[in-house]
Amino acid sequence: MIRRLFVVLLVMCVGWSQPAGACTGITLVSKDGARVLARTIEWGGSNLNSRYVVVPRGYTQPILLPGGKQGTLFTAQYGYVGFAVEQEIFVAEGMNEAGLSAGLFYFPGYGQYPEYDPQQKSTTVADLQLVPWILGRCRTVEEVEAAVRELRVVSIDPRASTVHWRFADVSGRQVVLEIINGQPRFYENKLGVLTNSPGFDWQMTNLNNYVNLRSGSTTAQWLGHDTELVPFGAGSGFLGIPGDVTPPSRFVRAAFYQSSAPRQDSALQTVLQCFRILGSFEIPIGIEFSAGEPPTDIPSATQWTSAADLMNRKIYYNTMYNSAIRCIDLRQIDFSRVKYRSVPLDETKHQSVETLTIR
Repeated sequence: MIRRLFVVLLVMCVGWSQPAGACTGITLVSKDGARVLARTIEWGGSNLNSRYVVVPRGYTQPILLPGGKQGTLFTAQYGYVGFAVEQEIFVAEGMNEAGLSAGLFYFPGYGQYPEYDPQQKSTTVADLQLVPWILGRCRTVEEVEAAVRELRVVSIDPRASTVHWRFADVSGRQVVLEIINGQPRFYENKLGVLTNSPGFDWQMTNLNNYVNLRSGSTTAQWLGHDTELVPFGAGSGFLGIPGDVTPPSRFVRAAFYQSSAPRQDSALQTVLQCFRILGSFEIPIGIEFSAGEPPTDIPSATQWTSAADLMNRKIYYNTMYNSAIRCIDLRQIDFSRVKYRSVPLDETKHQSVETLTIR
């Protein structure tokens, strides 16, 4: 079982080392204090066969190690719901019953994990399993920081890309974890935005290049004494905002779209607003492929979008096959009694269309 799973993950990781993975994360807060973390997950190379998993307290699973070996077992102290890709053991995003959110984001070319040391097997966790490990063991960001400093996070294959992580709890605190030169680095993420490479610190500095952007419209200006320059339409204050899908451009767009969004009255309205904002970050299939290279037979490179309401313990998602938003309410789950389950995000891969009857 472990060796078969390793082969599957190896194929996926080598694939993710190509410049086709992308993720965009935002954070919005409602007037009643509900904090919502939302994100997309992109991969244009193939269908990730994504699933949601429901993990009860006391559920035990093994750590994967380089070479397909099995490491120590880890047991969930807290129940959680997560979204897994390719295999149910690889949870890329999730929330636990304590309201802790965890997610990984593609991070090629900038992170560097420590080498695997068999002598430290008992404290080693595979990068692809850090999210479920954290969700099962931690309640707060402070606990996450303490736990990670006692772990060695390694790659299950040296050819795979690194990732970085976003963690947030109900207090409102949010951090980004990047492992650089083998050492974990935590960054306070008060903005609440995350994409991919370069590192989070660079992305925050890069925002200063767009100090001229603002919501609303600009006023007309005179060029010299004879030529008046008039904005073409609404939103001209954002003229010059980058529109491509590279991680730095998506970070800038996400930061300004998020910051200009009006605060909603309720958690549900805020969740819906997150889906609307992230809809503008969806990557259509085809743009990642060179001319003459056949694109993958999937409807979108953005395979799913999720939103986690930490206060109310609800997690939402829609997919490339079905834009309808679905919700899992963690407070309706008895994590002391529920059985482990793994369910495809889409039972049928088909977008329903309602035909209206006009008489």
